[in-house]
Amino acid sequence: MMIRSSSSSSSFRGTRRSFSSMGRSFFLVMLLFCATTITTPFASAKKQQRSPPTNKSTSRAIQIINESGSRLEVYWVHPQTREGSLMSSPHVMNGATFPLNSYVGHEFEIRELPSQKTGECKSEDQTCRSVYFAVSENDEQIITIHKDMELEFVDDKIRAKKEAGDLVKECQETAKQLLATDAEKALGMLVKCVEDGVAETLAKANEEVSFQASIRKGMAEFMENYTCTDPDLDTSDSLRDETWTMARDGKPRPVSILLDRPASKIHVIRNFISQAECDAMEAAAKPQLHRATVADGKGGSQYSEHRKAMQAGITVDWSKEAKGDHIAILSRRVYDYNNYVLGLDIDEHGQEDLMSIQYFGRGENDTAPDRYTPHCDGDCTGAPHKEGTRMATMVMYCTIPEVGGHTNFRNAGVHVKPEMGSAVYFSYIDPESLATDNGFTEHSGCPVLVGEKKIVTQWIRRGVDTENPWDSFNTLGIKISEASMSD
Repeated sequence: MMIRSSSSSSSFRGTRRSFSSMGRSFFLVMLLFCATTITTPFASAKKQQRSPPTNKSTSRAIQIINESGSRLEVYWVHPQTREGSLMSSPHVMNGATFPLNSYVGHEFEIRELPSQKTGECKSEDQTCRSVYFAVSENDEQIITIHKDMELEFVDDKIRAKKEAGDLVKECQETAKQLLATDAEKALGMLVKCVEDGVAETLAKANEEVSFQASIRKGMAEFMENYTCTDPDLDTSDSLRDETWTMARDGKPRPVSILLDRPASKIHVIRNFISQAECDAMEAAAKPQLHRATVADGKGGSQYSEHRKAMQAGITVDWSKEAKGDHIAILSRRVYDYNNYVLGLDIDEHGQEDLMSIQYFGRGENDTAPDRYTPHCDGDCTGAPHKEGTRMATMVMYCTIPEVGGHTNFRNAGVHVKPEMGSAVYFSYIDPESLATDNGFTEHSGCPVLVGEKKIVTQWIRRGVDTENPWDSFNTLGIKISEASMSD
């Protein structure tokens, strides 16, 4: 199989010793040279010993374009038996495009068919040829079959490498005439040319990303009410399923990964909260229930029609943990899971109370039902995380309404149907860069129409401790003592 790519000129490499004083710039340029080296996805597929996983995260859309001048058949190749299963029905005509949905690592054979007039194929010895390709991990995969059954495989990364190679080649031509007389000036010109080209490319890419994001968010806003009013809508399909075994109790708990981005994760954990723990929380909350509030945008909080619910904060008595206190054991489980996912070693010191939140349905015709409209629990602008503010949330379901009460992450296209004893965990921080989520964990509590919805929520903060507890920060993430000094 052949993959077309642009080849880089070596005219600049021979001068590298004379540019040692500008090593870093040279290294940047050489990285771009290396970017034009493309590996064949089929070669990596040959190493597969068993069928690759087939799930939502490995699914890829492919286009096969026939420019060979012949009719073609497309076969899926079984990884063990090497037998082919026909995917095109019956064949792909010359000039046609054949769309295909497959999975990373899956291998395909494209076979040439003989001419209907002559009964022969177009090779020199009239035998019919075939070529192979394997699905890569990247997006926008296009396989073009040219004349002589030459296969060209392109995906988004190969395309980007080719564009980088073309950029370097163009800049080389600009600097080449100076190489013989002023090598250092030539290097400077080359680096500037590359930097300008990269900056322009990134600007265009960022503009496209922003445009696509605005469309996505606009569609999500439009679909919010439709999604929330569908009582039969089930939890979104998982990207993959795992099992989490808590070291302290040794119990395995099924986990469905619904979103897995560096700064935006959404998990559903089954059997996370027990009935005894729910009962303990409800009993502790009963004498303290009050109307829920929201942040007012000025550092404080206020009542709002956007959040209609009753709530009560329950302080965890950690001295009772060793004695088997249900509330303390539940809270510990929350922090253990958070550290399992993010690895930031967050503990209970200075954290917010566990929150018991209750929504009450008043009938399907209620025009102002209990609900929580779309919001973020912490910063979700992509900005750096502020010390002392929230970074993750655990919502645990104790009582499930008959109609409504789903949790909807509209920008991520993720919907969670409440299930007794389960929990939805979502984090909005990149544990490596400490950048916050960019809107994917914005969520809503859909209206509760019939029955009751009772949940236990833990908001988890980073940067709090005994001396700097959560309530020493206002809702803007600023230390209250510092905010008062600036007034």
